[in-house]
Amino acid sequence: MNMQLRPMRTDEWGPVAELIYDSTNAWYVANGRSAIFTGPKSHCELFCQVYEALDRECCVVAEDFDTGRLAGSCFYHPRETHVSLGIMNVHPDCFGQGIARRLLAHITDYADGVGKPVRLVSSAVNLDSFSLYSRAGFVPRIVFQDMLLAVPEDGLAIEPPPGADRVREATPDDAIAMADLEMRLVGIRREKDYRYFLANADGIWHASVIEGQGGAIEGFLVSVAHPGSHMVGPGVVAAEAQAAALIHAELSRHRGFTPVWLVPSACADLVQTMYAWGARNCELHFAQCRGAWPEPTGIVLPTFMPETG
Repeated sequence: MNMQLRPMRTDEWGPVAELIYDSTNAWYVANGRSAIFTGPKSHCELFCQVYEALDRECCVVAEDFDTGRLAGSCFYHPRETHVSLGIMNVHPDCFGQGIARRLLAHITDYADGVGKPVRLVSSAVNLDSFSLYSRAGFVPRIVFQDMLLAVPEDGLAIEPPPGADRVREATPDDAIAMADLEMRLVGIRREKDYRYFLANADGIWHASVIEGQGGAIEGFLVSVAHPGSHMVGPGVVAAEAQAAALIHAELSRHRGFTPVWLVPSACADLVQTMYAWGARNCELHFAQCRGAWPEPTGIVLPTFMPETG
């Protein structure tokens, strides 16, 4: 293919949304699973909306010179301590032509140039993508169970877990404390993300924090409610019981929907609590890193909207 890589233009949100929709669903259906995206393809413009709000011109597209068609796309997000790799897609007609490898190399070359590691959360069932990342030097570090739960219209019929009385709604004034906590427990920093979530200019974000006895924030959890994505995360917390209290609070914001959230498989008590609530597994994911990996001392609850690594 006669192809060039370049930044996505603002008039290409529609074509990129269609690419994300068609590529993702094609892979899952071809591998005997249900389509991930349903509803209008325009709902996938959420990826463009969020990433462009956080970092302009941080989506790379692969354009076929001969046809002018977009053959692939990849979002990325430069953060204070690392570069996060977002959703990557190749058009089903172009699978197997090395486009994903070139898109990935573009991002890793950028990260190498600024001297930062690259982090991502990738599907454990998609061996094509796993092989792509592994060959590029990414190492799996944490296994996550994707869980989902249908939240009734009248709310969760679940007893609030211990610590729920210490959960409150986050405010814009909490952004620095949230970023500081993540730096202390996980070794990464992304204050801009939290300022964006808490400002909530689009009206689709919500965040909760849990406080200790002295009033200091000991954990937080964000969620997004949009026709293109009902997900709980990102979040960071010191202990499993606190994580359960935060998840309960954010699930309660999604009445009438079936949100998805990721729980570290190693957090056995937390996983069992989720099962007791009626949650079920829908997929597995790996946190992967290319470069320096600070070992977390707290619990990481990642998301794909936006990719949090």
